[in-house]
Amino acid sequence: MKKIFVKILFVTLVGLPSFALAQDSLKNIPALDKTGMDASYYPVDFPKLKMRDKVTTPLTAKLIYSRPVLNGRAMIGELLPYGQIWRMGANEASELEFYKDVTVGGKKIKKGEYSIYAIPEVDSWTIIINTENDIWGAYKYDEGKDVVRVKVPTTAIANTVEALTVYFEEAKDGCFLVAAWDKVMVKLPIQL
Repeated sequence: MKKIFVKILFVTLVGLPSFALAQDSLKNIPALDKTGMDASYYPVDFPKLKMRDKVTTPLTAKLIYSRPVLNGRAMIGELLPYGQIWRMGANEASELEFYKDVTVGGKKIKKGEYSIYAIPEVDSWTIIINTENDIWGAYKYDEGKDVVRVKVPTTAIANTVEALTVYFEEAKDGCFLVAAWDKVMVKLPIQL
């Protein structure tokens, strides 16, 4: 009986403060973001190919972006007004990294890290590649740091895309950066 009492006393004296510390440290854990972060690669699925030793082409581009969700809202043209600059995602401005020089909209872009924005319109979007990085939203967007602006046509799609989806798609002379959301899709051609 004495041994049981000593064990209970030990657990109480040592365990409770540890439990309290653990509970207290949980206060610093950020809440789950409703707009999950995602990444797209060109070549498509590059990390998976690399893991399986099936890489045949070096990494060309990577996009990191947060994926806003419709949640029953009308987004493009309403909550995301036509004619206004948009970070092409949620939260931080989406980040586009080129691992080699590419050509976009007839302009050569050096390898490096960029932010990517869009100005949606009914029939087209203007896609903007900008040198500013690590910036929240488009609140401090600086047009003077634009590298290139390319107007691309919108394509209506039959099925609603609930969460913004941006990915690379192989093309004849390079790839497309494809953005699909709601009932709209745009494709930015990238020449390699």
